[in-house]
Amino acid sequence: MNAPADIVDRATMTSGAFTLGAESAGDGRFRRQQSRFRDWADETAPGRHHLYVAYACPWAHRTLIVRRIKGLEDTVGVSFVHPYRDERGWAFSDDEHRDDLHGWAHLSEAYRATDPSFEGRVSVPVLWDREQGRIVNNESADIIVMLNRWGTEGPDLYPEDLRAEIDEINEIVYERVNNGVYRTGFATTQEAYEEGFTELFETLAWLDERLGSQRYLVGDRITLADWRLFTTLVRFDAVYHVHFRCNGRRLVDHPNLWAYARELYQWPGVAETVRFDEIKRHYYTTHDMLNPKRIIPLGPLDMDWTAPHGRG
Repeated sequence: MNAPADIVDRATMTSGAFTLGAESAGDGRFRRQQSRFRDWADETAPGRHHLYVAYACPWAHRTLIVRRIKGLEDTVGVSFVHPYRDERGWAFSDDEHRDDLHGWAHLSEAYRATDPSFEGRVSVPVLWDREQGRIVNNESADIIVMLNRWGTEGPDLYPEDLRAEIDEINEIVYERVNNGVYRTGFATTQEAYEEGFTELFETLAWLDERLGSQRYLVGDRITLADWRLFTTLVRFDAVYHVHFRCNGRRLVDHPNLWAYARELYQWPGVAETVRFDEIKRHYYTTHDMLNPKRIIPLGPLDMDWTAPHGRG
């Protein structure tokens, strides 16, 4: 595979009320801390597992999409946190954003219930085991593999014969695109910003070229790799282009990526998982170091996600 060179080792982090803290290294680069809970559940039963997610969060959004595609909506429950996140972290604060299982006010209570000594950043998604009363996993990359295994509907999104290539593309997309927008937006030096910016747009150009000769990231079958990329693409022009200073090109300036993103948006059930109101409210009101007045941009006005995509 002709992948961009010099891929940085993959890392993951937890996230709560945003301050750079330990995520900002002395060289100005943004580095994610590792997810805390990484246990595995090979199987589930109706009502046993529950997801805590935010519509706003791209990592949580992946789990909502796979849950929908794999027909798990009656098997795996879900609770939504509020898009605004203050210094106390993700909260349950109204009828649409509430915890029906425990009546918790903040998702941090799930972390403390699982590990009373937990002091890290509280992140979504969270996969909760109702029988054991604990967090199983808070790493989206793990959770979507489990959901794909549990579901009986839709395509196999992680087929064994494609796993090596899926994993390879995921490494590239994670570091340079999914996390690349954060490396660009949360850089605290010019050098770190330009490094993230350059790698991001080199990789978007590479992906656009790749999708000019094949329908999906790994050939002619849709996989987890596509949904992992999609949740960044769907936020790109509305948030990252402006808020994270990723202003080299917009998604709509990449003809193949833009058509591909529309195809995925139009996949049955996916549009219902995309909440642009919550996405924009979260980013533009939570990161005071980037947008202290908390003004939420109204645009873009020129993106029709329902327009024909022309891809098959």
